[in-house]
Amino acid sequence: MSHIPAVEGWFTMDEENPRLLGNRCSSCGTVFFPKAAFFCRNPSCDGASFEDVELSNRGRVWSYTTNHYAPPAPYVSPDPFEPYSVAAVELDEEKLVVLGQVEGDAERLHVGAEVELVLSTLFSDDDGDHIVWKWKVVS
Repeated sequence: MSHIPAVEGWFTMDEENPRLLGNRCSSCGTVFFPKAAFFCRNPSCDGASFEDVELSNRGRVWSYTTNHYAPPAPYVSPDPFEPYSVAAVELDEEKLVVLGQVEGDAERLHVGAEVELVLSTLFSDDDGDHIVWKWKVVS
C-alpha cells in the first residue's frame, strides 16, 4: 500500500527522521510554517524572497487539549470516534509554535513535556495510507 502525505509539501516522508518543511525570509531571517509565499509575514520586513528549511523535529509542549467530539467533514474520524489530543509545540531551535495531533496515550502529556515529530496514518482508502505528522512524548 502506498503512503501519501495528507498535506503535500508540509513535511518530509522520512520515517526515521521526519521534518516539517518551512522557509526563512532572506531579508530578516524570520522562519515560517507553513511556508510564506508572496511576502514576509513579519510586519517590520518588506522581504519577498525565501529559502526552504527543514525545521526542528523536537520541542516542548506549550499548550494542549483533548478533543472528545468528532470533528466535522472533511476530517475523517474513526468509527466509533476515539478522543485525541492536540498540542501546540514550541520547536527547540526556531522557537516557533506548531500545532499537531498527539500520537498515542496523552496521559504523560503536560506543559513543558519534551516531544518529537513522528509520522502516522490519518486514514486509509483505495489510494493508500494518508500520512500526517504528529507529536509524541519523548520517553
